[in-house]
Amino acid sequence: MKLETVGAKEEDSVRINYDTSPEQYVHWKLQVDGPVATLSMDVNEDRGLKPGYKLKLNSYDLGVDIELYDAINRIRFEHPSVKCVVITSAKERMFCSGANIYMLGQSSHPWKVNFCKFTNETRNGMEDSSRHDGLKFLAAINGTVAGGGYELALACDELLMIDDRSSSVSLPEVPLLGVLPGTGGLTRVIDKRKVRRDLADVFCATTEGVRAEKALTWGLVDDIAKPQQFPDAVERRTNGLIQSSSRPSSEKGVMLSPLIRTIDAQGIHYETIDVEINRSERNARICISGPSDSNSNSLEEIIKEGANWWPLKFARELDDAILQLRTNEIDLGTWIFESKGNIQNVLDIDNALQKFESHWFVKETIGFIRRTLARLDVTSRTLITLINEESCFGGTLFEIVLAADRSYMLMNEEDEHSPTIVLSSLNVGHYPMVNHMSRLHNRFFGKDKEIADSLALVGKLLSPQVALDAGLITFAPDDIDWEDEVRIAIEERASLSPDALTGMEASLRFSGPETMETRIFGRLSAWQNWIFIRPNAVGEEGALKVFGTGSKPNFNWQRV
Repeated sequence: MKLETVGAKEEDSVRINYDTSPEQYVHWKLQVDGPVATLSMDVNEDRGLKPGYKLKLNSYDLGVDIELYDAINRIRFEHPSVKCVVITSAKERMFCSGANIYMLGQSSHPWKVNFCKFTNETRNGMEDSSRHDGLKFLAAINGTVAGGGYELALACDELLMIDDRSSSVSLPEVPLLGVLPGTGGLTRVIDKRKVRRDLADVFCATTEGVRAEKALTWGLVDDIAKPQQFPDAVERRTNGLIQSSSRPSSEKGVMLSPLIRTIDAQGIHYETIDVEINRSERNARICISGPSDSNSNSLEEIIKEGANWWPLKFARELDDAILQLRTNEIDLGTWIFESKGNIQNVLDIDNALQKFESHWFVKETIGFIRRTLARLDVTSRTLITLINEESCFGGTLFEIVLAADRSYMLMNEEDEHSPTIVLSSLNVGHYPMVNHMSRLHNRFFGKDKEIADSLALVGKLLSPQVALDAGLITFAPDDIDWEDEVRIAIEERASLSPDALTGMEASLRFSGPETMETRIFGRLSAWQNWIFIRPNAVGEEGALKVFGTGSKPNFNWQRV
């Protein structure tokens, strides 16, 4: 994890990189003991990601969560025999006090929103691993927990709290700061924990929170234990979660080697991803290089390639590119996806993914792709896909087309020079969105015939006209109109209000019934793009600004 100086203004003066590894951690301690990994939070208050605040009381900033994200990924891949992760604190009587308030108070609006989105995705990823891959999580709450600290605990499968007569649990953002829990706390309390609405109202409107016995009675935690019995209770709950895990008992892990990445004035360059930045037009072109024909397809060769196996390398690089652009390039409102390569090689990779999906490494690779695509879905950027003669948008890579707000496919006069697309069986359900539907079902929500027709096309190379007739792409301009139509579409998009586009895209991307995740991200877009810029929160006399000064906030009492 690095902070690199690139300019003069405070908000533009640093580039955030998401690289780290256990030997570089300054805020977490990772210990692996057979089927149990323990992640102990021990935040170094003097090592905040930016100057101007101290991370007291195990409070966290983006740097703390970057380490957490890295640690969980390393448990997934480097320690496949771990069945349960215990998240606890290395500090006495303090589990975690949540996101650092002084950090939030001094941060720009985009920084706050991106910070909350990343931390939420990390917590969603924990739930995703539990749901799909059998990696279970126990929050061993061995002290007071508040705000984002409780939201971290809420992402775990079970919550065990110490009953020491002083430790409490709270979500104090509304009464204390004039904002809302930024990583899904309100939604998880009622959707996941199923806390009664009136009790949740009381809980979220008080600064002091509740202690262990009441927390258990109200359903805010699953179990409590006196200090003397707490270690035994942790072991008991951990053993129960181990029994419910589907992870292997004895397998050698795959090391996650550092990404090979170059950043220069032209963009961000990886081995399978190349990002070309166009600041004058406020867009980024993201070109994906498909797998070569030499890619391994036997399980032995796949394991030998490890982190260099194309689908895992692609997923890690795309994930990093998304985070780099979201955090460091907030003026680039349009992302244009292209690809180049042999579409049959992509299908060969998909065949290997499906053939060996029961093996832990392949399963975790599918999980990494799934979570990366979900990160793309909830990104507040316009997504456009361009499909031309060099493209290899098939199977797993066709998920990028399905994720896009619009897609354009070149139609040549001579069909043999036109590009093709292809669906694979992985498009049907291996990469569900946060609404728990495949992108194919999401595209044709409520249209059973179109879904059935699409499923009948799996495995067939589709020409632009067939793809257009099937509704799998948006437009298919011919080679005469291609450049003008694409240029006009990109220029028109760049002329629209970014705020309106963010709201529109978030509203249109997820069809059908809401899930806990869509509710969290839908509210995140609305709440934080409103409450986080209101004077009651961030004005000179707003609650977030005056916190810790001894002054009371001065609210505008109008309800809007």
